[in-house]
Amino acid sequence: MSDYTPPMDDIAFVLTHLCDIEDLSKLEPFTHADPATILGVIEEAGRFMASAIAPLNHPADKQGLTFADGVITTPDGFKEAYAQYVEAGWGAVPFDPEYGGGGFPWVVGVAMQELLTTASMAFSLGPLLTQGAIDMLQHHSSADQKAVYLPKMVTGEWTGTMNLTEPQAGSDVGALITKALPAADGTYRISGQKIFITFGEHDMADNIVHLVLARTPDAPPGTKGISCFIVPKYLVEEDGALGERNGVSCVSIEHKMGIHASPTCTLAYEDAVGFLVGDENEGMRYMFTMMNNARLSVGLEGLALAERSHQQAVAFAKERLQGRAVGAEPGTQSPIIEHADVRRMLLTQKALIEAMRGLMYLNGRSIDLAKHHPDEAVRQEHAEIADLYTPLSKAWGTDTGLECTSLGIQVHGGMGYIEETGAAQHFRDARIPLIYEGTNGIQAMDLVGRKLPMRGGAVVGEHLDRMAATAEVLTGSADEDLAAIGVRLAEGVDACREATGWLLEHGLAEPNDALAGSTPYLRLLATVTGGWVLGREALAARREGADEPESFRDAKVVTARFFAENLLPSALGLVHAVSSGAAPLYAYPLFV
Repeated sequence: MSDYTPPMDDIAFVLTHLCDIEDLSKLEPFTHADPATILGVIEEAGRFMASAIAPLNHPADKQGLTFADGVITTPDGFKEAYAQYVEAGWGAVPFDPEYGGGGFPWVVGVAMQELLTTASMAFSLGPLLTQGAIDMLQHHSSADQKAVYLPKMVTGEWTGTMNLTEPQAGSDVGALITKALPAADGTYRISGQKIFITFGEHDMADNIVHLVLARTPDAPPGTKGISCFIVPKYLVEEDGALGERNGVSCVSIEHKMGIHASPTCTLAYEDAVGFLVGDENEGMRYMFTMMNNARLSVGLEGLALAERSHQQAVAFAKERLQGRAVGAEPGTQSPIIEHADVRRMLLTQKALIEAMRGLMYLNGRSIDLAKHHPDEAVRQEHAEIADLYTPLSKAWGTDTGLECTSLGIQVHGGMGYIEETGAAQHFRDARIPLIYEGTNGIQAMDLVGRKLPMRGGAVVGEHLDRMAATAEVLTGSADEDLAAIGVRLAEGVDACREATGWLLEHGLAEPNDALAGSTPYLRLLATVTGGWVLGREALAARREGADEPESFRDAKVVTARFFAENLLPSALGLVHAVSSGAAPLYAYPLFV
């Protein structure tokens, strides 16, 4: 089993050339965060994640959790590593300095989250949910609520959760029935049951701040009648000290396919004291702030698990002797990395990883520009870009992460199916991100139903124009590699235009036809976007005066050309899947 080596050169390349952190550092909130400082912080974070957390990943998966009498004990080393994480302040880096944060760009937090999740996805889920809860409270809670909860949550001393799902209300959140009754003191009493609550109970933090969706009396039905409440595990006294235990308890934990070291809880609320966030019946809108934040984070899980799987597969392929490679001495065995098909699998992983990383970091950059650029027009442009990229990051990132971890097992051969190698854990852990924070089917419906219609399709159209412009630059290059990438990228953009036009024309008249084509459309658009990302990286690698070593830059171009000629063409056939309509889905007799 290989150790984890943070891919600092790859991360720095994306931040420098795609995300232009030098330009970001000129924005008002980030003037203290020049590129050298940003890269230094990320490098030090990588060292911490690799040394303090990554070694826990496989042992914690084997050990799992202990649950007794409502108390969860995390695996050996988790509590100590989390204390080090909090002491070092890693969770605070991208948050508001007013509440103890470091005030760095969000894209820096994205990079640090990749490092943390690659080290251990199970461990990372606590900080991930806390991050989303902080973001929601920053946007929608009162000044007093922020003062009470955010400083401790930003440091990580207290963690946060998202409580949506109930036994009868999964993706259909509007079906939830948890009740919130007003009390004389202005608080509410929360009663009901929530399931699948990640880190809903654990032993790593002093307090857990649950954000709970519930219904007040006489609330309208469906999502329009949902309110959001802060329900802390321990009530907080006026002086900030922890008070009595609130009426929330963990009644069971789930026994899962993967992420064995992450507690997934059923929580029972019995007249628990809750504090209304914002206005009644606005909870679903508030929670979408947290969910959109979390959807990019979940996409990063696909990237992170693919990276860990790839590193292990490369190390194994260099050591495993099997067969005789072409040109090897007769009677000898060759490392399997010398076989063409193994190299194909490894380069497929690498190309997909780099495409994912570029897309998700650009997503983070757009979030920064949407919030902090001084020009309103630029803020609006990047808010739209972030809206468009989020379902691509979440769905394509997690689909692709699963494919990459499956390839990692295949490279290992039979040993990949044996738990002791650790290759299977990455695959098991990679399965859940396709489901939570809105299944990938929901992401596809969001793309076609909400994001594609933005400004009458102009937001997607402008994205296609940007990709076409890059393809034109590549195609016009005298560099054979760049020109070849440009030709394939141009074909991909044309396919996206055809599919987009069909959906815009037919989607309103026959919504089921559009929904039936939504998943192949998302994969088509995301794959071509991945090719665009790598095309831009290839251009940056060939730019005169580039600082990176020549071998590193050459590798970027090889990766981009491999993606363009081996992975991008497979997406072009999806145009027909997008436009085939829903009739076969409803005509199949055995589904009647």
